[in-house]
Amino acid sequence: MSTVSVAISRRQIERFPAAAVTIYWKETKYEFLKYLRVRMYTASVLSFPLMFYILFGLLLNSHDAIGGMRVPTYLIATYGTFGIMGASLFGTAAGLASDRGLGWLEVKRASPMPPFAYFWAKVITSMVFSTVIVLALFALGAAFGGVRMPVATFAKLFGTLVAGSLPFSAMGLAIGYFTGPNSAAPAINLIYLPMSFCSGLWVPVTFLPKFAKQIALVLPPYHLSQLALGVVGAGGHQSSWTHWEVLIAFTMICLGVARIGFQRDQEKMYG
Repeated sequence: MSTVSVAISRRQIERFPAAAVTIYWKETKYEFLKYLRVRMYTASVLSFPLMFYILFGLLLNSHDAIGGMRVPTYLIATYGTFGIMGASLFGTAAGLASDRGLGWLEVKRASPMPPFAYFWAKVITSMVFSTVIVLALFALGAAFGGVRMPVATFAKLFGTLVAGSLPFSAMGLAIGYFTGPNSAAPAINLIYLPMSFCSGLWVPVTFLPKFAKQIALVLPPYHLSQLALGVVGAGGHQSSWTHWEVLIAFTMICLGVARIGFQRDQEKMYG
């Protein structure tokens, strides 16, 4: 398809918003179905946080408390953060790096599809998987851990965690533009796992060494988990606005890095 015909097609899409909505919807639908059919992705992203919660929240420590909060309730907030972080990073970074390596991104750019639809689909798909993780954790906690929350509290916790997938989706886009198909997954794990530990997602941050506590203050998973813990009554003394400001700043930085990668790929394609 020539550049002129693509430009004309894009103008037509801009003139008819309904056509753009259809494209966004279909791109998101097929992105979700793609990941749903990749069993390794769905199994790892969904099973890891649930498996850890069952082991440490329901089987080993169900009658214990952390800072006055029962462990099954406390860990919904921390393992919820861990789960949505994994879903967002692997859903965006690994997929973007793979599509770049296969040349699939060039095919999409040569089509009249709005460029933003591709990224929108990845972010929404990550949010859908994040939703499943949070609901599954709460179902396990309510059924087997005796977790009880007012509907308003659960809705706020749910909204906080799912909204918290956005900074990590932005981080995934930044990683995806600067890694290849074979290096994306190792790069994600090198960032994801140490960051989770140092943020207090596996072991409460109060139990970590002093140097790790200092590191946690600059890590986005720490701030999201503190927001989630604050909803259930187990957060620290910092203002929730402080946590949101860090997450928003982190999102903007990652989007800026992703834009640099996008422009670099554009120059390689058209240069």
